[in-house]
Amino acid sequence: MTDPSIFRTVMGADFDRLHPRLRRRFSVGLASGEACVGRGVMDRIWHGGAFVKPFLALGATRNILVPREGRDVPFVIENVPYVDTYGRETVTFVRTFDLPAGPRRFDAQMVLSPKGDRVLDYLGTHQHLASDLYFRAEPDGSLLIRSGEHRFREGAVDVRVPELIGATAEVRESYDDAADRFRIQVRVVNRYFGPLFGYEGSFRATYSDIRSCGVRPGLRPVREESRA
Repeated sequence: MTDPSIFRTVMGADFDRLHPRLRRRFSVGLASGEACVGRGVMDRIWHGGAFVKPFLALGATRNILVPREGRDVPFVIENVPYVDTYGRETVTFVRTFDLPAGPRRFDAQMVLSPKGDRVLDYLGTHQHLASDLYFRAEPDGSLLIRSGEHRFREGAVDVRVPELIGATAEVRESYDDAADRFRIQVRVVNRYFGPLFGYEGSFRATYSDIRSCGVRPGLRPVREESRA
């Protein structure tokens, strides 16, 4: 029996409650030998109040979040497994949004935590931000992902992001049988200031053999973080 994906490992028996299309999509990994590329349209990319924009613009310099709003925005999400510098199985979650002012990327790399109880989500080109992610199958077969603690790391600095400037992310991914498409909804909310950022849309997925497609140049981060 092959090893399960990092997502099946963290979800355990709950993984089998997911819609079959979601089960395949989140089986992407070194054991399956598959990469997944989704192509579709974001019906809406939105932001909170004006105070959010400077933070979004700063994050965009490292491919974290998206600084512009838009409707009917074409996008691509690339989920490709590889072994990182520290020997950990990693799956990319690199989203590229084709906005009128030019493409914008939102990069994340996911690894299993040392205890196998959560997924570590390293954000951006230099992995300065890391979040704990928790996965749950919903009664309708959709997937709910919620973030937990966030940490900032740079050199010797390793600090928890305070709630005042931090946020909680909630991702809902489902499969629409009638439309034959995946649907995704993301909301990032600050406890004190309310909704900050989000998007919602749909896409179709194709799968390829990682042994033949490999990891394209520019998909991996510039710097990798070893701390879990």
